[in-house]
Amino acid sequence: MRLPLFIADAFTAKAFCGNPAAVCLLENKLDEDMHQKIAREMNLSETAFIRKLHPNDNFTQSSCFGLRWFTPASEVPLCGHATLASAAVLFHKSENVNSTLTFVTLSGELKARRAEDGIVLDLPLYPAHPQDFHEVEDLIKTAIRDTLVQEICYSPDTQNLLVRLSDTYDRSFLEGLMVNTQDLLQVENTGKVKGLILTLKGEPGGQSQAFDFYSRYFAPWVGVAEDPVTGSTHTVLSSYWSQQLGKKEMRAFQCSHRGGELMISVRADGRVDIRGGAAIVLEGTLTA
Repeated sequence: MRLPLFIADAFTAKAFCGNPAAVCLLENKLDEDMHQKIAREMNLSETAFIRKLHPNDNFTQSSCFGLRWFTPASEVPLCGHATLASAAVLFHKSENVNSTLTFVTLSGELKARRAEDGIVLDLPLYPAHPQDFHEVEDLIKTAIRDTLVQEICYSPDTQNLLVRLSDTYDRSFLEGLMVNTQDLLQVENTGKVKGLILTLKGEPGGQSQAFDFYSRYFAPWVGVAEDPVTGSTHTVLSSYWSQQLGKKEMRAFQCSHRGGELMISVRADGRVDIRGGAAIVLEGTLTA
């Protein structure tokens, strides 16, 4: 077996920032269990597998492909950064001639289009509903102890728990917050929660480097202690902060140690455009 393999850092303009994803181009059908073995070998938060949908398709001319994402532990229904990485590989390495690519995924058809300053992902927009604190108190206390919480919401579509921290905190507090992920699997084992979003309101507008909101994301339930920059969580965050701020256009920053920037445009049709850059840092061949 010889598979073209790339690693691309997503939601960043420079290498070694953003969120790295492995991208495999599948010329032929891959044994089902091999997807998970390769993802475990890559040991990144996600490995993406792009497959041709028809025998005559090719990675340069075709505009529609199948796309799946795997963490080291399991397949996931949606991954934004690995979709961005996949589009970057097709556009910049396979030299795909199309301006827009369509990916057939577990979350329906997703589109990625070229932009002057990156790639724009067309993703679903998922609402988050108020969550009773007492039902998730043990989870929150385990994760962030006595950190002040302003609001808690739950997204049934993504199984993400969104925890908005007090507006009294700033970006540096969120960046330095020590989050206990080791014990979360014991505290929450019902299957209801698959990810924990911590988010914080950004600075006032008018500053050149101002962001509308910040976030961090933890998903030990799917084998990812902390994800560096997460496109899928911003399908929830975009919905939440658009309502809170009364804005359709927003600039977001995920405050992991690598960090990543996302430009957000909430659309009237119930979807969201998320724009980001990508840097391809590795190109090779996977053999087994």
